[in-house]
Amino acid sequence: MTNRAGGHRGGEAALADFIELLAKAILFGIVASCVLALLALGLATTASAQAKPNDAKTGTLLFRAGTEGAFVPAPKVETDVTIHVTGIVARTRVAQTFHNPGTDWVEGVYVFPLPEDAAVDRLWLRIGERVIEGQVKEKEEARRAYAEARREGRKAALVEQQRPNLFTNAVANIGPGEYVRVLIEYQQTLAFENGEYRLRFPLAITPRYEPAGAAIPDEPRTVEPLTVAAAGAIPSDAEIDPVLHPDYAPAGCGGVNPVAIGVVIDSGVALAKVTSSYHDAWVEKESGTRTVVYLQKEQEEADRDFELVWAPQVGSAPEAAVFTESRNGVDYTLLMVMPPQPTAAEKAAIAPMPRETIFIIDTSGSMQGLSMQQAKEALLTGLATLTPRDRFNVAEFNSVTRPMWPDALPATQDNVKYARAWVSKLRADGGTEMAGALTFALNGRDNPGYLRQVVFMTDGAVGNEDQLFKLIAQRLGSTRLFTVGIGAAPNSHFMAKAAQFGRGTFTYIGDLREVQEKMTKLFAKIESPVLKDVSIRWPDGTPVETFPARIPDLYLGEPIVVAAAHPALKGTIVVSGMRANLPWSVALTPLPGSEPTGVGALWARARIASLMDELRMGADEALIRPAVVKVALEHHLVSRYTSLIAVDVTPTAPGGEKRTALVKASMPRATAAGELPQTDTESTLQIVLGLLALAAAGTIALVGRFVPAGGVRAGVPAQ
Repeated sequence: MTNRAGGHRGGEAALADFIELLAKAILFGIVASCVLALLALGLATTASAQAKPNDAKTGTLLFRAGTEGAFVPAPKVETDVTIHVTGIVARTRVAQTFHNPGTDWVEGVYVFPLPEDAAVDRLWLRIGERVIEGQVKEKEEARRAYAEARREGRKAALVEQQRPNLFTNAVANIGPGEYVRVLIEYQQTLAFENGEYRLRFPLAITPRYEPAGAAIPDEPRTVEPLTVAAAGAIPSDAEIDPVLHPDYAPAGCGGVNPVAIGVVIDSGVALAKVTSSYHDAWVEKESGTRTVVYLQKEQEEADRDFELVWAPQVGSAPEAAVFTESRNGVDYTLLMVMPPQPTAAEKAAIAPMPRETIFIIDTSGSMQGLSMQQAKEALLTGLATLTPRDRFNVAEFNSVTRPMWPDALPATQDNVKYARAWVSKLRADGGTEMAGALTFALNGRDNPGYLRQVVFMTDGAVGNEDQLFKLIAQRLGSTRLFTVGIGAAPNSHFMAKAAQFGRGTFTYIGDLREVQEKMTKLFAKIESPVLKDVSIRWPDGTPVETFPARIPDLYLGEPIVVAAAHPALKGTIVVSGMRANLPWSVALTPLPGSEPTGVGALWARARIASLMDELRMGADEALIRPAVVKVALEHHLVSRYTSLIAVDVTPTAPGGEKRTALVKASMPRATAAGELPQTDTESTLQIVLGLLALAAAGTIALVGRFVPAGGVRAGVPAQ
């Protein structure tokens, strides 16, 4: 009995010891995890604190308070946009009015988006009744001229490109209670697809996520250089943090940068419809071919992109259009040709191939709310297009990539049902580590007998676009990448360029009501015969520099759009290609342009974009930079290396340092200000920290198990 009782008590003691050991392990584990988590948070905070102007989260307009890194609230900027459309070309004037309600002289800096293909070529600075026209200069020269004017008390405006679709406008020496108006103009080519013109004007910028471990994007900077330059020093780009996004106003503070928009459409033909996709607008027909559109609300909050869609009446849609312009002895041509719709016989000539479709969905923090609903609905619509002959897979990405299956599986009824349930459980949170998702989707494998497609749904809110473009180009193989932009203000530069490098198309969904229609059109486009081997024969074999240099394969409803520079054309242009293994061609005879059309600027913008693509793919910047500067100066364009600057001659302010105010911007609609991750700790670091926490907890618990409280006394053996 004694032995049994002793054994029983021994068992109880062992159980008590085990419970004590387990409790200590858990307790010390929690303590160690908290300590290491605080250490990781400190590291992340230190990293993100480097971009001080970008990190400010309060106030409307920030004044530099005189202490390093300290700002105080300041005024707003109001924006008026006027867009004049002629055919397939839009000319836009953006007027930004800076107002200083304070009692001292200030400098205002405003970060704003423009279309990714905007050819920005004009700047005016209006001071009372006086108007000063800006000039294009190399970026460093423009910065020095601006800094000198700022220091001497003269008014000046400087427009710089931060990224292809992100610009800054700085205005020096705004007097107490003074209004200063800056006008910027640009030209762009309209999108025309499936018989509809589509005009987008970006109004908001989704916060860009900076991937863990990524190099700082090699882009020009503006906010810091302007303030530092005022002291007489012009730092190099490498010394300054980039401006990846505006400084956002806190939620609930009302309109911070109101905008008014008016559009004049000189269509040349009667229109069947004119629709504002996301804003309430008045549509007035001034004549049979001229329509005026303006927002119903005079000062609309700039929290989502503006989009206008219009369609010519049946039979009036253009099948081809040629615009020309002569400038400095060179002729420029913008050519658009719409291939006819494939006939039933052409469609029947090509039996649809089975597809292997990889759906990638962004579930990062910036997709919270309506964006996540739109993305899931779009994905479910895509799943509904699969047939039993197809294969498919789904993957989500945020801080990590999580595929549904290791590899694509047949689109059986059960597999599709499982996928729908899997998608319905997705939630948005965490960072935007996009490279892992693209690496998973673009695996470089060629599956014979299957047409491999990746449908990539995201808001594109990343700051490492160039790295991702290079990754796409390197891993694409025979796969085609189709981007689907989600949300109130997706990163259109990333969407369009990723689709270009992925030899696919870009679809934008800004409203839940559009999901069904646009995803149906996307999959109809993917399944239709592609126009291939498109070539253009210019008159007399004239050597012509065109952009794009090689016309990509075209999907259903897409036009051929080419910008060209050449000597005077005399004769006929022939455009030809192959569709459904049948030849197709059309002949065009351009007429001399009677007045400037801005076609030269569009060609130059396309030329610069082509040079920048070469740089992204690894070309030597020492060769690319002078080529870009030459084209930009000849055509008076803002680029990565050139800026627009306007400087007043007469000083109006006292000399010396002034406060600098970074204008607040609205967060995109349905996005919570200040709650989105701007970077993330690398998963490997998280794993290491977790293992360290477990090891520390185990060590401490074992020490506690074998060393009695008060430690080991000398001469007393441990029990």
